[in-house]
Amino acid sequence: MRCLLLALLASTSLMTAAQAADPAPPANTEARTPLTDLGKDDPYKWMEEIEGERPMAWAKAQNTRSLAVLQGDSRYAGLEAQALAILNAKDRVPGVSFAGDGSLRNFWQDADHVRGIWRRTTLESYRTAEPQWETILDIDALSKAENANWVFKGANCLPPEETRCLLTLSDGGKDAVTIREFDTTTKAFVPGGFALPEGKQNVAWLDKDTLLVAREWEPGQVTKSSYPYVVKALKRGQALADAKEVFRGTPDDVSASAYTLTDADGKVVAVLANRGVSFFEAETYLLTDAGPVKLPLPLKHSIQAYVAGQMVVSLEQDWPERNFKTGDLISFDLAAFKADPAKAVATLVLRPTAKQSVESVTTTRDRLVVGLLDNVTGAALVYAHGPQGWTHQKLALAANSTIGLGSTSQKDDRLFVSVTGYLTPSTYWLADAASLKLEQVKASPARFDASTHVVEQFEATSSDGVKIPYFVVRPRGVKYDGSAPTLLYAYGGFQVSMTPAYSGVMGKLWLERGGTYVVANIRGGGEFGPAWHDAALKANRQKAYDDFFAVSQDLIDRKITSPRRLGIMGGSNGGLLMGVALTQRPELYNAIVVQVPLFDMIRYSQIGAGASWVGEYGDPAIPSERAVIAKYDPYSNLKAGRKYPEVFIETSTKDDRVHPAHARKAAARLEELGYPVLYYENIDGGHAASANLAETSRRQALEYVYLSKKLMD
Repeated sequence: MRCLLLALLASTSLMTAAQAADPAPPANTEARTPLTDLGKDDPYKWMEEIEGERPMAWAKAQNTRSLAVLQGDSRYAGLEAQALAILNAKDRVPGVSFAGDGSLRNFWQDADHVRGIWRRTTLESYRTAEPQWETILDIDALSKAENANWVFKGANCLPPEETRCLLTLSDGGKDAVTIREFDTTTKAFVPGGFALPEGKQNVAWLDKDTLLVAREWEPGQVTKSSYPYVVKALKRGQALADAKEVFRGTPDDVSASAYTLTDADGKVVAVLANRGVSFFEAETYLLTDAGPVKLPLPLKHSIQAYVAGQMVVSLEQDWPERNFKTGDLISFDLAAFKADPAKAVATLVLRPTAKQSVESVTTTRDRLVVGLLDNVTGAALVYAHGPQGWTHQKLALAANSTIGLGSTSQKDDRLFVSVTGYLTPSTYWLADAASLKLEQVKASPARFDASTHVVEQFEATSSDGVKIPYFVVRPRGVKYDGSAPTLLYAYGGFQVSMTPAYSGVMGKLWLERGGTYVVANIRGGGEFGPAWHDAALKANRQKAYDDFFAVSQDLIDRKITSPRRLGIMGGSNGGLLMGVALTQRPELYNAIVVQVPLFDMIRYSQIGAGASWVGEYGDPAIPSERAVIAKYDPYSNLKAGRKYPEVFIETSTKDDRVHPAHARKAAARLEELGYPVLYYENIDGGHAASANLAETSRRQALEYVYLSKKLMD
């Protein structure tokens, strides 16, 4: 849960008191199965040693075999070259963010900067066709100088000037990161500055000499999900061992963190702690001189913003005591909330309809800006707060598009906004949230011929009668005889929305070659708000899979495609979806791309960060919940004698979130049962499965060669 809320600075006095979180809410009292008993007879548990000699030898042998097949295809070299040319194109539009020093900053990768450069320019220069860039930090040069495998994961800069930044660097793309203080004026790391060794950690500035740090302070001091639960204040020059504890969750939580709420001038007006009770439930605490004060908010809430004296909160559950509904965006007067949180009046900002969802929330100096989805198309609403409460207006951006809210200025009311669609290259706009003035500042070049295709939206009827929308991007002259090579993509989890977006690589390597592309907005996602997600949680997980099968069948019934020409692709939670499709409805598909998947759902809570996701899937250590999971668990449901298509499974050795063991076990089990399988494990890349653009182009070329062989040949 993300937060942002109340009261105090008193810089060092904050550190005078720390307090453990309240006991966890009552848990399922059913007797738990010992974790050692789950999958105890699994012959491939040895693959869970992420970089063990035996698993790595196995993965490299699989790579050698599979790459010979895919890279040996006559189309591979051309597809990889096309993908890399698009990814490395010099005329790509560089996305930028406002910095407090008046510059615009950007992180850029291309053929000359494989690991990337962090750079800056001015707004005036950015408006031109050829902006003049000044390099702040060259990650390739840094990696060479330090003999390291750095992947840049961002910068957290101290407002208002934002010249002192905490840089996050990852070894090969892992979630575990190193954090180091950097000065953008000298363009160098700060001598004797803050430096946190590698770990799964999060950090916030309290002031220029103090950080709020959540990390593994002592060996084993992490939750069952492998995230920190102890927060300490670290002073400049202080050893980690001397940091002062300010908040403590419990080992059974998902994580704990602390952060500050600042006004537009960078003044800290609140210091908060977030206790992640589960992946979707959190308690928010106000940190005071007397210790943490738990705030009276529902467990499923997110502190979204602070602007015009108002604390803005989104609700992911009903709050009947205050007459609010799931999906509502509400606000509190900050001063009143600080004076008496229990009695503070909450005001409704926005109540989405059944077909709407609050997709994003951001603030400029004086405005609240909301990205709204309406039947999976975007809008941007600007809210102002005054004596009569909230009023809003709509930015006049293109209809039937996906609208992304970008970086905002805290010096005025400007923000960057992107507009895109499946066949429409992204345009980038500078919006003034006060005047509603819009200026197009950049437009991405077209990367493929979109004139041959059209976009349509259909609905399929799921097994329980619910209508499931999906987008089809098809050739204009498609013959409705089931012959169209079709790639269907979906995710269906964690309240993540699948919205229309322009992909130059997909368009070039698939659409331009005559392919049809489909995206299904199945339950479990966030396209229609928290309720759409909640509908496929835990015991109802099968609904997401039934939705996907309904869309697949609808494509076949409409004769857009046929099982012979229908392929599917999904990653992470979507990789689990692919595994379920393979085991439950293999007759529908002739190609399945399984990307960085979850697959062994009986042991998932013991692999990588899996324990943090029991709020989504259920806990396999609880027999009743395991019984539900076991029905769809792909790993245990792989059977001999089925007509499975040859699947292509991909993962990354450096993926310390989902963990490569899921993909490894899936491939090994399929081979054991006598099925052909293609497998590729990128040695770098983290959960994104690629650490640079060359690796990304290689992976994409492998995927589209496989899909071409299965669906076009």
